[in-house]
Amino acid sequence: MTKSDGGRARTVCIAQDPDADALLAGSPLAALVGMLLDQQVPMEWAFTGPLTLARRMGSDDLDAGAIAAYDPEAFTELFTEKPALHRYPGSMAKRVQQLCQFLVAEYDGRADAVWADAGTGAELLKRLKALPGFGTQKAQIFLALLGKQFGVRPTGWREAAGPYGEEGSHRSVADITGPESLAEVRAFKQRAKAAARAASRSS
Repeated sequence: MTKSDGGRARTVCIAQDPDADALLAGSPLAALVGMLLDQQVPMEWAFTGPLTLARRMGSDDLDAGAIAAYDPEAFTELFTEKPALHRYPGSMAKRVQQLCQFLVAEYDGRADAVWADAGTGAELLKRLKALPGFGTQKAQIFLALLGKQFGVRPTGWREAAGPYGEEGSHRSVADITGPESLAEVRAFKQRAKAAARAASRSS
């Protein structure tokens, strides 16, 4: 596979917030948590979440071991504290903790170990789909994000990422590099939702 600096990118512009994006660029776990939170909320809200969570834990980074061992009730309070970290803070707090517990059990708490030695895109996709809270679509989007912005490109990564791996596409967070591309991705999602609604009405 293409060599990368441990799956880290120099710069990203996903959260549209310099500090939040700096954490995403430097912390594989933050990127995973942001991807986990990216459902039923605006993308910027989801990917700002890791920095907010880190600060509420009294740190400038996220640690899988610390999250895994955190008292569940107290951890939920970190999510529900205003402003809430998600539209569904209770359930997402549980999912983030489950993700970190899995990383501790399977990867010694290292998020980047999920992809560091993956030999093929298919293998990486399988590993991502095994993560708590990651279905096929979320796993493919994160795989595309790793390939497009973090330099993690095992053989066949674009194919494994499906349509999200297409070069020049604007389908997902993997394609966000600034405000303009964010607007394009958001417009794509709106068109897709409108098409789905039209199809359901005609069926």
